[in-house]
Order: sequence, then structure tokens, then C-alpha cells
Amino acid sequence: MTDLAWIGAALAAARPQAVGALLRYFRDLDRAEEAFQEAALRAMKNWPQNGPPRDPAAWLILVGRNAGLDGVRKQARTVALPEEDSISDVEDVEAPLAERLDGSHYRDDVLRLLFICCHPDLPATQQIALALRIVSGLTVKQIARAFLVSEAAMEQRITRAKQRVARADVPFEAPGPVERSQRLAAVMAMVYLVFNEGYSAGDGEARAALCDEAIRLGRLLLRLFQTEPEVMGLTALMLLQHARAHARFDAGGEIVLLEDQDRAQWDGELIGEGLALMDKAMRHNRPGPYQIQAAIAATHARAARAADTDWAGIDALYAALERMQPSPVITLNRAVATAKLHGPEAALAMIAPLEKVLGGYFNFYGVRGAFQLQLGRSAEARADFNRAIALANTPAEAAHIRRHLDRHLLEAQTR
Repeated sequence: MTDLAWIGAALAAARPQAVGALLRYFRDLDRAEEAFQEAALRAMKNWPQNGPPRDPAAWLILVGRNAGLDGVRKQARTVALPEEDSISDVEDVEAPLAERLDGSHYRDDVLRLLFICCHPDLPATQQIALALRIVSGLTVKQIARAFLVSEAAMEQRITRAKQRVARADVPFEAPGPVERSQRLAAVMAMVYLVFNEGYSAGDGEARAALCDEAIRLGRLLLRLFQTEPEVMGLTALMLLQHARAHARFDAGGEIVLLEDQDRAQWDGELIGEGLALMDKAMRHNRPGPYQIQAAIAATHARAARAADTDWAGIDALYAALERMQPSPVITLNRAVATAKLHGPEAALAMIAPLEKVLGGYFNFYGVRGAFQLQLGRSAEARADFNRAIALANTPAEAAHIRRHLDRHLLEAQTR
């Protein structure tokens, strides 16, 4: 096995379970992270020669645990160790180890880890940043981009969070029902940020792994909170958005707009699961932001063609979301529906006040440039698109904006 890209994707997918189990074992965030990193390095050496293990997470937990114990011994720290014969032999133990780990529900360790990172002793921003770093292994750069702050500021935030967890002597057990409910909002926000990082990362296995992991976490949350409509809404939202994955990029890896996507490529099974969850959530009659966003995604999913989209319904849903959770990004998204219903001039008027707060957000200039094009204002559109290209987060985003601008200029020349 020499496909290093596959190995990287496998390590990313196995990380939450492995780090969660190692944290349960060592009860120390830094040591759990270090043990996983050592196991990942050994995987990079071992797997290309010997092929992938049957259960990558189990392999990483075993190797990471042994590496961590070696570190403990070298530092002469006093910890309670298991019997030597249960950890010293790494030959031919993968299958029985996996069975033992499965028997102890190690796949749910990730939820324990999520709730630990979202401990109320930490400020909300530190909770989510720590969970993104520890649970999902996002880089500081990726997390900083999600929070719209500098890398240095995010590095400090994560370091302070780790130190605070250590000082507070946070218990490394799953919290009880009341504490879980109190931390649920932060956990859901973290899960959705993981999904969005994968959703915006471009085409490829790494993107799919993050989206799949976020959906898996959502389904695990549903097992804990079976009657919570917002958990249903969050999971439905991710399912409905991920259902469009195969249609979001063309053969060259460039972004395909929603209205131009081949809807035959949408995943009907994921859409069906998402719509069923939405229907179940609505019966509780306790609407929340995730449910409204899922309802918007469901409206798109129910349209057989782009021309069949219920833009009035989408506009009303965005208006409700604005009242519930005011945000300039929500207003920017609503402007697209406004343009469909009332024209680009009305949409431009709606987003005009947003430039001060969204001046560093590439999508603001991309959306405004599209409205300018619809009005025939080529010079203004070119300026906005150039600004969007400069601020784009990925090459795919920049290429999409360039293609949109080039196509318009070609159309203008042939008129």
C-alpha cells in the first residue's frame, strides 16, 4: 500500500475515536495527543509496507497506548498501568483488541471527548476551538479561518484552553444528563463547524472524511438526545447538504453552482433520511436555527429543477432565521432569495450596510459581483470579483469566480 493520500484520510477519520480512547486511558489531553501523533507516524511507516489494518482506529489506539506508556516510563511518572501481558505483545493482537475495544463502546469515546472539550469552565470560543483541534485534528490555520481570527490569536486561545482544563482538574468521564444538556449547544456548534470545514475544503477524500465524521457525530448525538428537535435539525441539515456532494464539483474539480448542478447526482438516500428527520423535528413544534437552516436545504432538495425552487418560502425562512439569530452572513444569504423575488437592485440595497462587517469575507464580494452583473455593471462586477478572488479560501473558490467573470466578459464581447 503506497497511497499516502488514503493513509492521510484514514488517519483523519480515525482520529476522534483514537484520541478519545487515549484520553480515557491517560486522562491527559497533551499526552493523548502526543500518543496519537506517535501512532500516526508509525502508521505512515508501517501501512505502506504491510497494508491497512482491518480497523485503523483500533490499531492507532493500541500503538498510541504503548507509545504513551513508553513516554510515561521514560519520565518516571507514577500512573496506574494495566497488566504487562495485556500491553507488551503487539503481534497478532489486532482482531481480539478490536473486539475488546468494540465491547467497551470505544466508538462513543468521541462523544465523551466532545463534552470534555465543551466543559462550562471554558469560554464558548475556547470550547469549540479546543474541540476542533483535539477531536477533529483541524490545523490552527483552519480553525482560525473558521473564527475569522489570526493564527497567532487562535494558537493562544487553544493553549489557554488546554491549560485551563488541566488547572480545573476536569473529570475525564462523560457528564450526566443535566450537564450534557447544558453543553449541547457548544457541541452542536463544533460538529457543524467540522462539517463546514469539510464542505468548503473542495473536492476530495479529506473533504468527504470531515463531512462524514460530522454526520456520524450528529447521529451519535441523536442517540443521546432522541427527543431534541435541534439535534434532529442539525443532522438533517448536514445530510441534505452532503447529499449534493457529487454534483458540487465538475470533472476538473471546479465548483458548480446549486442552480447548475445535475440533480440526478444528488444522493436520494441521504435526502430521504434528512427529510424524515425534518418532519420528525417539526412535530415537536419547537423551531430553532438548525431546523430552519435544514428547512431551507429541504426546500432546495424537494425542487426537481432549479426553476421549481420555492424562493418565497426560502426568503421567509431566512427572515425567521434573521429574527432568531441575527447575522450579516444570514442577511447575505437571504439577499440571494431577494434577488430572485424582487430583482438584483433590491438585493444590493439589502447588503449595502454589510460591507463594513464582511469586508474580509470573499463571498460578500462574489455575491455582490453577481448582482452587479445582472444589472449590466461590468466595471463594478469586475472589481468585486477581483476582490473575491483575492480573499478566496481555496483554489477551487478562486477558479470558480474567475470562470464566472471570464464567461460574462466573453458573453459581453459577442453581443
